[in-house]
Amino acid sequence: MKIFSTSIQALEKGIQYSGAKHKAISHNIANVDTPNFKRKEIKPTFGETYQRALEANKTDNRHREFSGSSNKAFKMDNTSYSYSHNGNNVDIDKEMSDLAENQIYYYTMIDQMSGKFQSLQNVIKGGRA
Repeated sequence: MKIFSTSIQALEKGIQYSGAKHKAISHNIANVDTPNFKRKEIKPTFGETYQRALEANKTDNRHREFSGSSNKAFKMDNTSYSYSHNGNNVDIDKEMSDLAENQIYYYTMIDQMSGKFQSLQNVIKGGRA
């Protein structure tokens, strides 16, 4: 028996993804001037990960198959192109933009997770404040 709905598991995956992406972006920013450094990014993308986490379970043989698995780990991908004359491919403007976007995703996931737990707390208290 599952205590929590699949939406909480999906939010958890989103938070884990955001943490992994933050680490990769921070690493890229820290090495913006390092010669021959190749930027790293997290695969799969947030949208792919969130979609897999929301997939339904097959409860009847007549139901359609659902592809993918929400248990796949994130992997760091090394991109091979060069952006700068010193062999470095980190674009600081893109990294800062990605960092801001990732922070928005993180805070959205945390806010939704908080709402889920507040709802559970309200149910446990029987609707009393």
